[in-house]
Amino acid sequence: MSDDERFEIFDASGQLLGEERRARVHSEGFWHKSAHVFVFDAANRLYVQRRTPDKDLYAGLWDYSVGEHLIPGESYLAGAQRGLLEELGISGVELSTLGGVQASRHETSGIRDFELQQAYRGIYDGPLQLDPSEVSEVRRLPLDALAGWIRREPAAFTPWFARDLANYGFLPGTASQTTPGGDC
Repeated sequence: MSDDERFEIFDASGQLLGEERRARVHSEGFWHKSAHVFVFDAANRLYVQRRTPDKDLYAGLWDYSVGEHLIPGESYLAGAQRGLLEELGISGVELSTLGGVQASRHETSGIRDFELQQAYRGIYDGPLQLDPSEVSEVRRLPLDALAGWIRREPAAFTPWFARDLANYGFLPGTASQTTPGGDC
């Protein structure tokens, strides 16, 4: 992760406007693309990662199995697969799309994070090779235990992760929505 990293920027409808540096994208609220991946093991436990404490966004919070900004010209699926390999050392996982692309905005502490997001689901049982610059810890949790943790400590999680767990019906007692949308 570098402030010099470049993202494609878009209008809210997904029309490409050009490229911009990461720092400017997040300070000025340019729309950019990301892929979010929910990885489960065969026992239906979800891998959740804790972001490193030095991340510019949501430092030290618990998050998706993988959340990845796309590089210029990259598809959502390619970004999801790249993120799995770079952050967790996982390759060869078949990913299925969850719903459609959603436009989501979150503003906090001088950060204006406006993303066009696509989510995926995969199943994996095997070793992990964590990238210590991205991920400080990974846990595999049954969904009911994760739901209880989120109820007790909602501030321990990134805003989109908790929202999407409910929107996709992963939390006990929630209904799946195929096209969640709106701001978080």
